[in-house]
Amino acid sequence: MNRFRFWVMTFGLALVVLALPAGAKADEWNKKTVVTFSAPVEIPGVGAQVLPAGTYVFKLLDSQSNRNIVQIFNERQDHVFSTILAIPNFRIQATDKTVMTFRERATGQPEAIRAWFYPGNRWGQEFVYPKKRAIELAKMTNQPVLAMPTELATYLAEPIKSAEEPPVIALMEAPIEAVTPTGEVVAMTEVVEPPPVQTAAAQSTEPDQSLPQTASPVPLLGLIGFLSIAAGLGLSAISKRLF
Repeated sequence: MNRFRFWVMTFGLALVVLALPAGAKADEWNKKTVVTFSAPVEIPGVGAQVLPAGTYVFKLLDSQSNRNIVQIFNERQDHVFSTILAIPNFRIQATDKTVMTFRERATGQPEAIRAWFYPGNRWGQEFVYPKKRAIELAKMTNQPVLAMPTELATYLAEPIKSAEEPPVIALMEAPIEAVTPTGEVVAMTEVVEPPPVQTAAAQSTEPDQSLPQTASPVPLLGLIGFLSIAAGLGLSAISKRLF
């Protein structure tokens, strides 16, 4: 009977160990990316905000189906340079490396960052600029640029830590449009590449677009383990009374 009790408790403990959650891979859900720029780079901000050459950390603060909030930190991640509104942009071929795209500028002027693609993902982040600056960039590049109301630019400099904070909510609800060099509003497809119809369903299975798993067998395994231990202890007590 003692041997039976030993195996029951061992099996139960094994299930409990299996039920312990694995460590979360932060770099996957927040797309943490360390980037080193060899030259100054313009990012969305108040006016023309330029990052000097150096190393920076890009992270997703919050990701929705049609809106993303990206934060740019210094290398030590103790200072936020900008909290940026972005929308998904699609590319046909994913790569195993981080891809940053920029808007071409005149020689000697810092390039303005346009989009960020995380390794292995075909969905990237197309950055939205305050409208006044977006029109200026459109004139410089002769291409449409995604824009949001200029008065919301102050939110980009806020030291935001949570997706529930008012500045984030304001950015998530902000109207977005694509503007031309003349300030004319055009379809956002002039800037953002929509997914091909034939692959749209397939994209829903990509890591950055899939919904988090809410149902898991792990709690059931844990319950079975604890019940097994309890059963072992119960049988041990009965055996002592009987024998």
